[in-house]
Amino acid sequence: MAQDTHIDTSPGGQRALIALGANAASPAGVPEATLRAAMARIEALGTGARHSRLWRSPAFPVGSGPDFVNAATAIETELGAEALLAALHEIEAEFGRERRTRWGPRSLDLDLLALGDLLCPDLAGWSLWRDLPLDRQAREAPDRLVLPHPRLQDRGFVLLPLSEVAPDWRHPVTGFDVLAMRDALPPAAREGLEPLG
Repeated sequence: MAQDTHIDTSPGGQRALIALGANAASPAGVPEATLRAAMARIEALGTGARHSRLWRSPAFPVGSGPDFVNAATAIETELGAEALLAALHEIEAEFGRERRTRWGPRSLDLDLLALGDLLCPDLAGWSLWRDLPLDRQAREAPDRLVLPHPRLQDRGFVLLPLSEVAPDWRHPVTGFDVLAMRDALPPAAREGLEPLG
């Protein structure tokens, strides 16, 4: 188990893991075009970018909108977590993202999944959001950054693309790497997921 809080103060960049998703048109066009354009913008935030294939996945929760196109990107960045999140929100806005309805259709969704082995705000805060019941997840959002993303280990549409760009990243709380988390997914979490090429 990880300690309550860990902030990497080592010199140089840290690996940032970012999930991308879209299920509505943006100024760049259809979701596939949007994700490719957003990947190019994310590259400017660091070095050594690695991008997954594009994946099609059913909207979550089921029936909440058109199918999504998902992907993942890993970069080395000098940016801190808050600055990186702000930059990702700026990219979302460039592609027409409006935050109206939680889990509604969106032109671009960029989730900061992890930054190195940073755990924030602390173990108790992270655990609170990880264990939040589904009905509350639909209504509530954290008022601060929570890293790693508290439900990345449960989501096939995150872990399948992520396994292509950061298979060795290890969760600072559970100790499992991405491949182990992907392989532990129940069949329902993989249902409807397929690479687009």
